[in-house]
Amino acid sequence: MVGNVFSNVASNYDLMNDLMSAGLHRLWKDRLVSKLNPFPGMKHLDVAGGTGDVAFRILEIINSVKHRAMQDVLEDNLHEETRIFVCDINPNMLNVGKKRALERGFGEEKSLIWVEGDAEALTFEDNSMDGYTIAFGIRNVTHIEKVLAEAYRVLKRGGRFLCLELSHVEVPIFKEFYDYYSFSIIPAIGELVAGDRDSYQYLVESIRRFPPQETFASMIADAGFQKVEYENLVGGVVSIHSGLKL
Repeated sequence: MVGNVFSNVASNYDLMNDLMSAGLHRLWKDRLVSKLNPFPGMKHLDVAGGTGDVAFRILEIINSVKHRAMQDVLEDNLHEETRIFVCDINPNMLNVGKKRALERGFGEEKSLIWVEGDAEALTFEDNSMDGYTIAFGIRNVTHIEKVLAEAYRVLKRGGRFLCLELSHVEVPIFKEFYDYYSFSIIPAIGELVAGDRDSYQYLVESIRRFPPQETFASMIADAGFQKVEYENLVGGVVSIHSGLKL
């Protein structure tokens, strides 16, 4: 069912994100990547990142860092090559990302590698990644525990796990407004813009089924991560969870 939802919304995914969040999703992703602190030569895995939004941000920061470094250091001294793997279970979403990469001038970028894969059963080797991000994806998986276990497995010691996800608002008045907006406005926008009310009704309902911030933080810790913390944005509309593999 989830596969069908994202196949249906793929072509309008970015437009709908802008409309539903009033463009704030761009700032939230900026914040996610700034907490990651990307560096040249890193091996990074972005899961459920089919449209490339997070991967492009990481690559842009790395390229700017590399450019500054190149003013003083020869390119040959940058021994390791950057690798950003964009993994998504849905080929339609990946196709949108590849098209966007061409539009943004990343079509020949060897650092970007597109992979069709399942977050619950990754094909990457143990201890192979410096970083792992998942933005607005983990609430759509079947088994959150398996995704967290796989994230822990593929990260190197010292590797960082970062998750950006729509979360739970607790402020009473704001919560009432947010519930009304979520269940009445978002499906209507989906029907008007994308001609697909049901998919956006599902997306809203999936937010309410996702564990609260403290519960999810405990699940990350149970997967083995240390220094687990989270940051609420816009009163808990979204949160960024992080953990470290030691």
